[in-house]
Amino acid sequence: MKKFDLAVVGSGIGGSLISILNKDKDLVLFEKDKNLGGTASTFKRFGNYFNTGATTFVGYEDNHILKDIFDSVNFVPDLIESSYAYRTIINGKIIDRKTNFEEFIESLNTVFYHKNNRYFWQTLKDIDERFWRLKDIYFAKYSLNSYLKSLKTIETLFKEYKFLMFKTAKGFIKEVLGDISKDYQNFIDAQLQITLQSTSKDIPLLSFAIALSYPFHKIFYANGGMGKLFDDMLKDINVKNKEQIKYIKKEKHFYRLISSIDEYLASKVVLNMPVFECSEMFWDKDIQNYYKKFKFYDQSAFVIYLKIDSRKEFLNHYQIILNENIPNSVSKTFFVSFSHKDDEKLSKNGYSVTISCHTKALFWDELSNDEYENKKEITKNFILNELFKNFEDIKKEDIKIDFCATSKTFKRYINRFNCGATPLNLKNIFKIPSSITPFENLYNVGDSVFAGQGWPGVALGAKVLNSNLFR
Repeated sequence: MKKFDLAVVGSGIGGSLISILNKDKDLVLFEKDKNLGGTASTFKRFGNYFNTGATTFVGYEDNHILKDIFDSVNFVPDLIESSYAYRTIINGKIIDRKTNFEEFIESLNTVFYHKNNRYFWQTLKDIDERFWRLKDIYFAKYSLNSYLKSLKTIETLFKEYKFLMFKTAKGFIKEVLGDISKDYQNFIDAQLQITLQSTSKDIPLLSFAIALSYPFHKIFYANGGMGKLFDDMLKDINVKNKEQIKYIKKEKHFYRLISSIDEYLASKVVLNMPVFECSEMFWDKDIQNYYKKFKFYDQSAFVIYLKIDSRKEFLNHYQIILNENIPNSVSKTFFVSFSHKDDEKLSKNGYSVTISCHTKALFWDELSNDEYENKKEITKNFILNELFKNFEDIKKEDIKIDFCATSKTFKRYINRFNCGATPLNLKNIFKIPSSITPFENLYNVGDSVFAGQGWPGVALGAKVLNSNLFR
């Protein structure tokens, strides 16, 4: 039976980053699907390629965590830089979330003019920049040393931000902008849905600033699809795709991993999957009980995939904000990602388009087969009708392929029923799962543990975990 120093289960962002950071070790990476990347993968259907989810790649710049990680392992991703993060369309009006701050403020003021707009957004940008300059951010539990190091990080944040640490997003909006219009509030909250899957009502100012400021960083498109980024990143890693880990048993000096194909022993195990789903994998009652205490986060995505035959030129990303909730969703906004016109893989035969909105994971799971298909069609048609209203260059006859996915679809293909987890704030900071568990040599990584979602958030969690793996 093959023994490994490290077994990583799941090839999402966290699992892939941990794998390349430890590529000098005797390591194996398991992925249930044939495509690498989890919710950030690329797949082929009807002879065409589609990105599974939104394709924004942010933070590949000097003194930022992703570039630091990639540079440390001599990996140069195939990226196309953009001056836009995305274009927001709200009631027919356009606001461009551009990397250039002055251009963004000018665009914002044409739709939501406020005398304090510059101060408001500059403050958020400054808070974000100061955060990513901080070194040795750490969060872990289950030992006195871990708690002390975590408290040291909180102390560092207090020294950096002082009274700002106690401010809430809602309070800061009220203090600086006052009673803003419903549309302006929707504009702010719709952007938070992208990164935090939350609204300004429930989050601290620090999380608010980081979430709203990501468009001020360098924004990239992954050429060849997000999946190619994972394929390139993991080309020197021992990857076993189309092989699902079914069970894990803790033994004296190893963990026994039982897959759909074989059995393996590993000294250390990193799970790149939601913490509240991990209990199902273990035979050991104490490990089962540890993972069962984490509450299921009932949010997922409804995603439409299109192949559009058009010679028009589009930006890579758009956010459409509506006046009413999308049927069978929890959002009044959807995010549209177009393949880059020069992408020879995804843009062959027309644009490859991914449209996503937030929905409840369990909603789709509890429907009968007929109800499921009916509600899928209702949601898809509603979104497509709104797409046509907001894009005069796209006609119904331009769409050559269309199909959609729900939480049940993602569970079937990538073994992921939900997306994201509870946003981090001061009230729940020590309730949020850490990458370190109470069990020796068992770890978690990904968007359901510190430090949250998106490439930079998951990368920060991977960096913290990596500092503990082989000390």
